Amino acid sequence: MNLAGFLATPATATATRHEMPLNPSSSASFLLSSLRRSLVASLRKASPAAAAALSPMASASTVAAENGAAKAAAEKQQQQPVQVAKRLEKFKTTIFTQMSMLAIKHGAINLGQGFPNFDGPDFVKEAAIQAINAGKNQYARGYGVPELNSAIAERFLKDSGLQVDPEKEVTVTSGCTEAIAATILGLINPGDEVILFAPFYDSYEATLSMAGANVKAITLRPPDFSVPLEELKVAVSKNTRAIMINTPHNPTGKMFTREELEFIATLCKENDVLLFADEVYDKLAFEADHISMASIPGMYERTVTMNSLGKTFSLTGWKIGWAIAPPHLTWGVRQAHSFLTFATCTPMQAAAAAALRAPDSYYEELRRDYGAKKALLVNGLKDAGFIVYPSSGTYFVMVDHTPFGFDNDIEFCEYLIREVGVVAIPPSVFYLNPEDGKNLVRFTFCKDDETLRAAVERMKTKLRKK
Repeated sequence: MNLAGFLATPATATATRHEMPLNPSSSASFLLSSLRRSLVASLRKASPAAAAALSPMASASTVAAENGAAKAAAEKQQQQPVQVAKRLEKFKTTIFTQMSMLAIKHGAINLGQGFPNFDGPDFVKEAAIQAINAGKNQYARGYGVPELNSAIAERFLKDSGLQVDPEKEVTVTSGCTEAIAATILGLINPGDEVILFAPFYDSYEATLSMAGANVKAITLRPPDFSVPLEELKVAVSKNTRAIMINTPHNPTGKMFTREELEFIATLCKENDVLLFADEVYDKLAFEADHISMASIPGMYERTVTMNSLGKTFSLTGWKIGWAIAPPHLTWGVRQAHSFLTFATCTPMQAAAAAALRAPDSYYEELRRDYGAKKALLVNGLKDAGFIVYPSSGTYFVMVDHTPFGFDNDIEFCEYLIREVGVVAIPPSVFYLNPEDGKNLVRFTFCKDDETLRAAVERMKTKLRKK
């Protein structure tokens, strides 16, 4: 199946049902028959001849009948349509899962999904081991273990200058994706309007759909992906409940400027609109200091700030995230969180507290290392013939693939996997209107240098402009 077909096919699962006979008097013969069939089936796998010699039921006609029945049952199952609630009908298996599967299938170097292929720091992993050995293995307090809530508040004060109450204004979640879900499901009502900036992380639209929200999108366009301020101003209406931003921005690598943030803040205050800020890449800001939206004057009282451990500490599989908000908004977030996951992994929370108390030198080294990786990939992409757009933050780079003569991003990414052996993400899936992203491709540089060099060499050697 090609990539376009793969993107259009929902994941499916099948199940087999075994039914006991309804007549109690037949249960003994049913059990005996079941045992005999089970024994014959086991022997058939090991030795078909032994199975045939042991059981008269294993005659050619019986075996053929059983095989025919099994085939008919399988065909019937395959004919069953997949079932999904209407609010999720348009969403398929996530593009990240799909592209990672294709990377394995084709033996391609995966510069698609944003997870590092190297491990997190030893001091954080050791803290998790110590927590497990210390018996911190039962349910955590629903909104976070006290030591992590305090560490999050301390870090937020250091980064944004805002002092928050760790008990009343910090909620620990299972990754930032759950913080997003808890925020949307806890604070958005059916029919509420929410404004996104496209391209956007795919969970935003899916979760808003689950909440029954109406989604508006303001498109950020290359080369600098700046916010069209007047277009945004016109888009805000009396029905607008919230604006959602992501800075540094995935997938473009853009960082919202202070002018843009202050303009958005003014719109929120004038129209009584909430602001949801996804700041998971705040420590991967290369060319400007990260500005937390909650720190803009007058915005803390209407802002939910979401973040996580995974990107900063290369521990994406731990799924430790959090939401920071004033008490009146935290109430809704915690109500939804209670019924989504209730509590997050206890020993990993203890380790996360140790991570967040790392010295500033850790973050400085992180930016320096990722800056070198970014330069390696950007220079390689330029040499390979791409039009490369600026990336001020995150570990992503957006490029224009049109010099290679393909009609859209999905066709190009399919070719890139099959013929070049490199995986990238087709970002048209991050737009309400896929046409807006058809000329773009997203690469990630959160890989070791050897992997980046190998991918760059493949593209420089095998890509040809048309």
